[in-house]
Amino acid sequence: MRITPLPPLPCLVAFESTMRHGSFTRAATELHLTQSAISRQVAQLERFLGKKLFVREPRALRLTVAGQQYAEQVQRLLVACAEATEDVMKRKGHVELSVACSSGVAVLWLAPRLAAFRAQHPDYRVRLIVNDSLASLAGTDFDIGLYYLREGAPSGLAARRLYDEEVFPVCAPGYLRGRKLAVADLPKETLLVLEDAQRQWMSWPTWLTRNGLRDPRIEHELVVNAYPVLVQMAIEGQGIVLGWRHMIDNCLDSGVLVRACDASASLGGGYYAVWPRDRVEPAAARSFRNWLVEQSGAQA
Repeated sequence: MRITPLPPLPCLVAFESTMRHGSFTRAATELHLTQSAISRQVAQLERFLGKKLFVREPRALRLTVAGQQYAEQVQRLLVACAEATEDVMKRKGHVELSVACSSGVAVLWLAPRLAAFRAQHPDYRVRLIVNDSLASLAGTDFDIGLYYLREGAPSGLAARRLYDEEVFPVCAPGYLRGRKLAVADLPKETLLVLEDAQRQWMSWPTWLTRNGLRDPRIEHELVVNAYPVLVQMAIEGQGIVLGWRHMIDNCLDSGVLVRACDASASLGGGYYAVWPRDRVEPAAARSFRNWLVEQSGAQA
């Protein structure tokens, strides 16, 4: 029996991504297409259905009533299709586990510990997905993630808090030659700055303000868009970087970095294990989540 009517699959994928991001542009980035291509595919789907799915406003897209109803069904069916496809692809005698995390977490925290997890689970084939933007990941992209979150889990994800946030300045031992700085001295030093793309992370101006400096003016800065690079520059004595407790602990324990100042600050965020809420949790993901909890010392 022929299944009909069926719209073109690329149109459904474009519609689902646009609905999730609320933007043709962000959907185009996710799907590696042009903005105009996404717009055309959504328009094609609307012609096929004979219904408008979006109200196109000057600076926003808003689902129509029909669009909202259709979106819920389409997303559920696409996720089910992706999971079924992934399940078939994984049947090769190994248990596959896709772990997502930011570059800082991958380099500073997970890489030194991952061998211990693999030793406990030699049959697991671990796939590490390094992506600094959790929002850009679809629920079918990963089984479990480890991310810094300021306000809890995004829509569609479950989360388990592992570490509370504590942020303090660190540098190479030779940079300050055994001295520790007062907060007021820091803006006069070379500060290693993470580019604004990581907006939810604490910035130097925010850290300085929370430690009592009003309208701090940084005299010398080096800006990089990758946190592990900033840490490496600090290790090489090129300046002072903000360090997140737990993520930076290995560097402190090994002595390649030291605290440059006794003060610290927090925005109330923390590091979380996150996983897709609407998927059946694979046993491998559950094992990895339990391992993360053990590593953090948090109560299960």
